[in-house]
Amino acid sequence: MNWLLVIIGGLVGAPLRYLTDRAVQARHDTVFPWGTFTVNVLGSLILGLVTGAAAAGAASGHVELLLGTGLCGALSTYSTFSYETLRLGENGAWFYATTNVVISVVAGLGAALLGLEFARAIWG
Repeated sequence: MNWLLVIIGGLVGAPLRYLTDRAVQARHDTVFPWGTFTVNVLGSLILGLVTGAAAAGAASGHVELLLGTGLCGALSTYSTFSYETLRLGENGAWFYATTNVVISVVAGLGAALLGLEFARAIWG
């Protein structure tokens, strides 16, 4: 049963990632991977919320599997982040590559913390 929750979450997260990435990137005329950055920060925020809700007893393990593992696992993408960063560096865009690493890590951790703290404030 648990595997089915992960699959269902992934079935929603994967197309959501693709559509969000394309929509965001289409609005920016730059080599910086804004679409991947957006889905990774959004995934971190949702995971922080889910984790905080679970820690407060407001979300079950099933919700963690559905949203945390399934949805967030398919929505956020470390492999694409790594690939795009490597590609920026290979193309000589070292400023963008370095910026991508720094702001992705800072924003991702910040979003997860924000989600966790928001969940604690709500379910306490």
